[in-house]
Amino acid sequence: MSTTLTESLTGKQLATRIVKYSVRRVLFPLCVLAPFAWFFPKIAAFYAIVGAYDVTRNRNLDASVLRRYFIGNGFVTWLLSPFNALLDLLSLPHVNKGVYKLEDLPPSHQEEVRTLIQAAKDADLVRQLEAYIKDNQRSMVFFRWYGVNMDTVLDVPAFHQPWKHIETIGVSVFNKKVSTSKHFGYLRASLRVLYNLNDMKDDSAYIWVGDTTSYWRDNKLFIFDDTLLHESVNQTDQTRYCLFVDMIRPSPFPGVMRAVVAGVRLLTQSFKFVYYKNWKIIER
Repeated sequence: MSTTLTESLTGKQLATRIVKYSVRRVLFPLCVLAPFAWFFPKIAAFYAIVGAYDVTRNRNLDASVLRRYFIGNGFVTWLLSPFNALLDLLSLPHVNKGVYKLEDLPPSHQEEVRTLIQAAKDADLVRQLEAYIKDNQRSMVFFRWYGVNMDTVLDVPAFHQPWKHIETIGVSVFNKKVSTSKHFGYLRASLRVLYNLNDMKDDSAYIWVGDTTSYWRDNKLFIFDDTLLHESVNQTDQTRYCLFVDMIRPSPFPGVMRAVVAGVRLLTQSFKFVYYKNWKIIER
């Protein structure tokens, strides 16, 4: 995902954008997808069917969503769509709602979310983080990363308790007039839980998922499946501080979900900075 700022493009930036546009919209479909479908038609047909199921879960589906999913920043989500479809089946009878209210979750999930939010409030994170943010467009501090506690710049012992469902605990910080592009997450073994820590003053700070737009001024808590197309926006004159949490998806097979999360940790721990390349990761 990229950071969006209001600015005019220089000649070099414009040329770079044209090249990226040509590669994504023309060369990639013609030189990669078409030959693959020609030489491996059964696999291609399978991916077309599973991808169609996966992308149509997005509300307000249009050509733009299809383009982003199949030949844009959702391509990895498409590659993982068979695995995500399997995780959907393993989660039944807990149907994926896409966007959740807290009461949609099982009681034990609800309790952990409430406990975490209270711990964040007690820690006064906004005041403590102000000194580390400075002029970064987007910053992230992790207290827990895919099930493993992190040694970070702030000591919040309550974040390091033995959680049953919560796997990742962080705080994402958007500076003034900073937003993400529209993008997809990759795996559905977990749900994304966001809680805005400071009080926003107007409706220019929000998160958008399909046909749902949630304004941080009105609703501080937002829970969703991040493999759906989404966008985080802060066009206010305030810095936005938000708890950034992943918790195991409700399922009769929680061990499977935890194993997937552990696998992601092993695969990404060596290149976390690439995974969050548009963020300033604050570490001790």
